Amino acid sequence: MNVHETYMHRCIQLAKLGAGHVAPNPMVGAVLVHDSRIIGEGYHQKYGQPHAEVNCINSVKVEDVSLIPASTLYVSLEPCVHHGKTPPCTDLIISKKIPNVVIGCSDPFPEVSGKGIEKLKKAGVKVEVNVLEKECIDLNKRFFTFHLQHRPYIVLKWAQSENGKMARINKERFAISNEFSRRLVHRWRSEESSILVGTNTALHDDPELNNRYWTGPNPIRLVVDMDLKLPPSIKLFNKKIPTIVFNSKRHTLEKISFHSPHPIGNDGLAYYQVTTDVDLVQQIIHALYQLKILSVLVEGGPRLLQSFIDENYWDEVRLITNAEMSIEEGIASPVFNGIKEEEQELFSDRIEIFKPIASQ
Repeated sequence: MNVHETYMHRCIQLAKLGAGHVAPNPMVGAVLVHDSRIIGEGYHQKYGQPHAEVNCINSVKVEDVSLIPASTLYVSLEPCVHHGKTPPCTDLIISKKIPNVVIGCSDPFPEVSGKGIEKLKKAGVKVEVNVLEKECIDLNKRFFTFHLQHRPYIVLKWAQSENGKMARINKERFAISNEFSRRLVHRWRSEESSILVGTNTALHDDPELNNRYWTGPNPIRLVVDMDLKLPPSIKLFNKKIPTIVFNSKRHTLEKISFHSPHPIGNDGLAYYQVTTDVDLVQQIIHALYQLKILSVLVEGGPRLLQSFIDENYWDEVRLITNAEMSIEEGIASPVFNGIKEEEQELFSDRIEIFKPIASQ
């Protein structure tokens, strides 16, 4: 590993601290180095607040400020060149007379893509690009999928018995995964922008879809209720977390303002109308893209999960199998083809993560 890669690894490590807090922006980390000594570090901490480069430069101690014009800035993603919630980071870098910038990967966002690098070079900054490019892109796989494929990053998750059943025939609610896996699932929830369930899951399981067993923000809750028949007493309608209801009868939602404490209204409940003559999965994906929701964790049930698989709209399957449980009279799990990328054991549970074959 060369010196540039060492500092870029640190940028990635810092960037991950913003997971769950910066969407729809990307996670970014920055490190400022002078003569093999880190004099500043920073990461993008929250959407609408200063970017990684700003926090990094502001972290430099008073006695080291004079070293900035003789230092190298490492940043995991191309610095922005446009005015958004904050001023362009390229202008800050140039104004601080930083002579060298090392970038992990270019930004796919059209307002930035290549323009930040070009502006730095025109100002006389020596720029090196694509250091640990694959790792930096993977860090922001949700952001890249959103801007390059014009859809959210889609994670399908379910728990099953060893013989491949998701539930009993009578749909009686009971836990398949153990308490350790449930805590892991809540961490997963905190990392995604939204979480989706179907009508039957909302009715029979009555989930709250929060991440109470983990830290960080709750995802925006999404539920399919085409005929608006779900009772108002279910937990999804408790108005504690912003919730969007996909239905065929009512529409109250035009956009989401992520910097607001109530992004979809003070009552935390909004309705997004879809039609019955167009594929539902495609309509949901289109809606999430229009609403700038970068990712979705699809948690249930088998019919909704299978529809995403059949339409080939998924980026990961996260499968939890209880190796000590068998359900003889049960509802079968979805069927899919994928390549296993990760596997771990959590006592009775086997956690497997799959990617689509075409993505390899």
